[in-house]
Amino acid sequence: MARKRNSETTSPRAASAAGRTLGNPRASAAARSAAASALAQHESKGVTSEKAATAAAKTLANPRSGAAARTAAASTLTQRPGKKRS
Repeated sequence: MARKRNSETTSPRAASAAGRTLGNPRASAAARSAAASALAQHESKGVTSEKAATAAAKTLANPRSGAAARTAAASTLTQRPGKKRS
């Protein structure tokens, strides 16, 4: 199956938040995964993997996640293509 192309990219603000999350030693593994995915898509039109999307969802659901982690996670989820419903 061919990878779908994405029209979204990570904004400079979200990329900065992702960098702060990766530099935070207290960030969870899920937050780091979501931040890494967001940074990987900063200058590209890549698509978020299912694993990264799951990590981003966990980060957003965690009430202890910081603002930078949530911003990076939201950017990561924005770049996940939606499923077609029939």
